[in-house]
Amino acid sequence: MRETELYTVNLTKIKGKGDFKCPKCKVKISPDDQTENVYTILETIMKGESLEKIMLQCNKCGSHINVTGFQLEKTN
Repeated sequence: MRETELYTVNLTKIKGKGDFKCPKCKVKISPDDQTENVYTILETIMKGESLEKIMLQCNKCGSHINVTGFQLEKTN
């Protein structure tokens, strides 16, 4: 049986609007993709009322990816 690989992607360390490539297989993961063809959301973890991280599974290679670095947009 193969062990699932675990990666962490910090959104504050990447450029763009939240798109990134799977660290293992390099498939594009986009927050705009709501089909779950490329990835599946396994768990969302909150800290109080703030989103702390989301755990995804890449549907191409099976890796688990912890997505961190969510920031609230301030509105005036």
